[in-house]
Amino acid sequence: MAEILENILDRHGRDGTRLVQILREVQDALSWLSPATLTAIAQGIGWPRARVESTAGFYSFFHTRPRGEYRILFSDNITDRMLGNQSLMQSLCKQLWLEPGHVSEDGLVSVDTTSCTGMCDQGPAVLVNYSTITRMTPERVDQMAQLVRQRVPVNDWPAEWFQVEDNIRRADVLLGHGTAPAEGLAAALTRGADGMLAEIEQSKLRGRGGAGFSTHIKWRSCREASGQAHYVVCNADEGEPGTFKDRVLLNSCFDLVIDGMCIAGMVVGARKGLLYLRGEYRYMMDQLEARLAQRRAEGTLGDNILGKGLDFDIEIHLGAGAYICGEESALIESLEGKPGKPRIRPPFPVTHGYLGQPTTVNNVETLALAALIALHGGQWFSAIGTPASAGTKVLSVSGDVARPGIYEYPFGVTIAQVLADAGAIDPQAITSAGAAGNCLDASEFQRTIAFDDVPTGGSIMVFGQQRDMFEVARNFAHFFAHESCGFCTPCRVGTAVNVKLMDKLAKDHGSPYDLNEIQRMHRLMQGASHCGLGNTATLAIHDMMQKFRPAFERRLHSPDYEPAFDLDASLSQARRMTGRDDPGAHLSDNLSAHLHEHASEHQS
Repeated sequence: MAEILENILDRHGRDGTRLVQILREVQDALSWLSPATLTAIAQGIGWPRARVESTAGFYSFFHTRPRGEYRILFSDNITDRMLGNQSLMQSLCKQLWLEPGHVSEDGLVSVDTTSCTGMCDQGPAVLVNYSTITRMTPERVDQMAQLVRQRVPVNDWPAEWFQVEDNIRRADVLLGHGTAPAEGLAAALTRGADGMLAEIEQSKLRGRGGAGFSTHIKWRSCREASGQAHYVVCNADEGEPGTFKDRVLLNSCFDLVIDGMCIAGMVVGARKGLLYLRGEYRYMMDQLEARLAQRRAEGTLGDNILGKGLDFDIEIHLGAGAYICGEESALIESLEGKPGKPRIRPPFPVTHGYLGQPTTVNNVETLALAALIALHGGQWFSAIGTPASAGTKVLSVSGDVARPGIYEYPFGVTIAQVLADAGAIDPQAITSAGAAGNCLDASEFQRTIAFDDVPTGGSIMVFGQQRDMFEVARNFAHFFAHESCGFCTPCRVGTAVNVKLMDKLAKDHGSPYDLNEIQRMHRLMQGASHCGLGNTATLAIHDMMQKFRPAFERRLHSPDYEPAFDLDASLSQARRMTGRDDPGAHLSDNLSAHLHEHASEHQS
């Protein structure tokens, strides 16, 4: 262990800001992160052990307990459930004689669930030792159980299991770009930093990650901020359920992404770029690293790019399973080796970002589009789409459709058109931004994809008439409770309360009070949460309760069910104890929140 640790620490310069990468490589070598290992790492980077353990304990893909020779994780996004992932996991556990979430007695294998793996167009998906397997079937489950029992190395499993397809169903200016590598970068170097910033402003390009912030304002703010160094960060941590567009862009349009990062570096005055790749996409790491190496050899990345005096290089950082790291300040915290908890803002990353220096954080799609704008000009781009929403949008479409996959449209396309192209049959609802966006019913399908109508980060999940929208909402509630970083009370407590209430309803033990409490949590979390996760965690659930109310009311307890706990009596006692007329009306108060949580637990 000592020799392995020393080699890894030396390779990373014993730099604590690279702790996430160090932990990943050590775990790959030693299977898990033991207390002795964490102590040795802390000593090696000169950090307190508690700080190292805090990072190791934050990420889902790090293990501070033995995990088994084979760790099998079934993607548990709602689309995977719709494709039968639960029965497949139960079958595998039965054949391997173990309970989900536990390691087998011989230490050979563990089977559990994980959040969305970004394979919704070809699920059910599984991660085996963090290698991606798509399109699981009962036959593959049977064969997998045999391979595990025979201790066949994962690298020797059937190659076709690990095939990941792009499934590009409709291409437009981005997916059908037809440009040569570095062509956009060469055009940008000809325009110069000032000229390129002017083109980005004229293009009206807005961030494609979901927030829709003006790209030229972000770049200008970063450029004008004072600092010892400037940085460009590509956010490739698309953890939103139902989203997989960045996976396809990195596979099919990576040169455009590289060009876009270099262009951003030229504009803001950065010499280094960091691409934060979500942990579920580690299967792409080698091919992306290989392409970066080729670009350096070709002179289109690194020092003196294309002989024009631009010095800019890119480094890939691999995440470790944390949805919250899609938030830009949490992503920066992770890049610095810390738990991915969002920062208090202001200051914003454009002035105080990576290592406290000015940093622009842009989405994969945004950077790729910047390269096209460099080549064709801002006026060309702004003429596409609508006056308020320029350009095209890449959509990940999954769920109850005949042709799940990637669709690119100019802004302004109707939802009905997207559904028709994808082969949706009698859909009752869609979510416009995965689990964190609004839910629209059939009466709203003539609305358009645009920042000023239906904004989206790119995830469209479709639910047919046969789907139980309560179970969709319940899956979302569990997702957000699992992914909440725990930094702020409204989100930490609110998501946990929602799960308890939804699970109680699932057992047909609910009451009208529980439905009202879920709505109350929605109001509280939107106004008081620290970051976007808490503010959006209940949007779809709230919409589903409003638009598909019968699916929730069916879960109210039957007439012969008598709760063993008198909620009114409990609240009366609470009033006497606290002196409040209605302690439940002040959920921002910690005591009140705990009283309601206590009451709900006992009633269930």
